Amino acid sequence: MTAVVTRRPRRGKPPLAAGLAGLAGLVLCAAAVGIAVGARALSPDVVYHALTCPGDWPLHCPSRTPADQIVRELRLPRTGLAIVCGLALGVAGALIQGYTRNPLADAGLLGLNSGAAFAAVLGIHLFALTEPRQYIWFAFAGALVAGLVVFAASAAGGALASPLSLVLAGAAVSALLQALTNAVILLDQTALDTYRFWVVGSVAGHDAGVLRQVTPFILLGAILAVAAAPGLNALNLGDDVARGLGVNIARNRTLGLAAVVLLTGAATAAVGPIAFLGLVVPHLARMITGPDHRWLLPYSGLLGALTLLLADIAGRIVARPGEVQAAVVLALVGAPCFVVLVRRRRTVNL
Repeated sequence: MTAVVTRRPRRGKPPLAAGLAGLAGLVLCAAAVGIAVGARALSPDVVYHALTCPGDWPLHCPSRTPADQIVRELRLPRTGLAIVCGLALGVAGALIQGYTRNPLADAGLLGLNSGAAFAAVLGIHLFALTEPRQYIWFAFAGALVAGLVVFAASAAGGALASPLSLVLAGAAVSALLQALTNAVILLDQTALDTYRFWVVGSVAGHDAGVLRQVTPFILLGAILAVAAAPGLNALNLGDDVARGLGVNIARNRTLGLAAVVLLTGAATAAVGPIAFLGLVVPHLARMITGPDHRWLLPYSGLLGALTLLLADIAGRIVARPGEVQAAVVLALVGAPCFVVLVRRRRTVNL
């Protein structure tokens, strides 16, 4: 007689698609909490009334209450901006780390934050702009131009833009633009006051118009990121291997960096530079998905949206009736979390 040996099935990771759906559900729950929580807490029935009653139909809503105005004009745009900008910065962080092969890379590495800051300050100084919906276009254009300059400088001489050349060019452009920004704000007190509001990094103080302005660019950047993901997987094996697999290296890097510029430029222009989000979130996502960017990018996006939402909610709770900006909360929490992640070698290997 022969003994039949049965092996116990291995317990693997939960299906990534199910995890992605669960993460999307957490984002929706956090969004609901973000609408209800603030200097004035609102009950679920009040929030439901504000969302379902436009206030313009006498047969259904005899009058619009102050709570309706708070929800529809302040908290809905704020929550939506946190979702789209958190998603953009999370995806952009994963792309930057992949293309530079640097686990410490974020949006500031390619000069995008410095470009947005300089252009915003320049627009405020030259045209006396004071509203976010006015200087947001200058900030986005500055990030776009800075990204193009970095990419062109790293590919000077006809060579392909390598990860090392991107980092070096980004550092040089960032230093130059930061110096120019400091020069402008030292000469113009009004520009300094407006710049301080923007550079601290917050989703508060923006109306629905800002959300409508940046959403198309973020959607386009997300589409380009999805298109670049398969080629980026091959590039992480080395340029020679990627070329042997039929990947057009120059086209793929151009596609991916265009996505980074659109995502980071739009998000930074809208809410200012948000530290640690694009740095830590891709590491957390990589712990779940591994190095496959086809899953890493959507996980990074949803984790970025969830993280920015939770940071914004925490900032409203800890200093009630005042607020702590989301970037400050993320810096306080993100710095120790990143130290813990870096000490675990398997989380930073790209």
